Amino acid sequence: MAVWFITGTSRGFGRALVSAAADHGHSVVATARDPRRLSELVAAHPDRVLALPLDVTDKQAAADALRAGVERFGRLDVVVNNAGYANVAPIETADDADVRAQFETNYWGVYNVSRAVIPQLRSQGGGTIVQFSSIGGRVGGSAGIAAYQAAKFAVDGFSRVLATETAPFGIRVLVIEPSGFATDWAGSSMHIAPVPAGYEQTIGVMTERRAASTPAGDPTRAAEIIVRVLESGNLPTHLPLGVAAATMALEHAREESEEASTWEAVSRSADFGQPYPVELPTQGRAR
Repeated sequence: MAVWFITGTSRGFGRALVSAAADHGHSVVATARDPRRLSELVAAHPDRVLALPLDVTDKQAAADALRAGVERFGRLDVVVNNAGYANVAPIETADDADVRAQFETNYWGVYNVSRAVIPQLRSQGGGTIVQFSSIGGRVGGSAGIAAYQAAKFAVDGFSRVLATETAPFGIRVLVIEPSGFATDWAGSSMHIAPVPAGYEQTIGVMTERRAASTPAGDPTRAAEIIVRVLESGNLPTHLPLGVAAATMALEHAREESEEASTWEAVSRSADFGQPYPVELPTQGRAR
């Protein structure tokens, strides 16, 4: 059985993952800002779940929590960076402090935990780091959550480099990309700033649509899928979860491939020794 370390476990995906991993017989280090909220999880699996306090924006706290997990269970096999949240505001009027705070959790929290655990995974011959991103971290463009999606793009770029650098140590990296799930992400966890004039058709529409819809994703089922994937040992680099995530990932891949092909000759012409000038495509997005 493996030892899991999971951040942001007081609710949502994190809490579901603790239950799923423990139900499968794994040991779990469950972390949250307030570990008292994890008492039910510990009571359900007293021998397998260790609850620890952790604010992922605190680099030293991340290192201390990881060390405590190793002291309790002897090793760490799966490290899940799940902690994160989104607030809604247009780029033009967003509060700078709030944007930075979102980056502190959504990107720097991932960085802190990932960096701190590398020596432990190296010393034991490997392990898996699981980063919770979002399908928006692949396709982008969701009005009102620029800070969140920018941080998730950063997590993806960071994780690709992390995977390359640590592969020789037996460390694998999996990026999870959910679409809409029945968690608190768009509920009590999300602050929505007033929509200023001019943004009714973008942020206003997106906010109304989000409030009126019921998320299709089941976090319990998703957690079970993630545990099964990790147990199988057959890992993709990225795993979209949800019908919308799968559809958006495939559509985005097709659009990117078509655009790159359309502009290929122009792109190549920038190098010395390549034909230049070349004719510009007549198709594409007009500006």
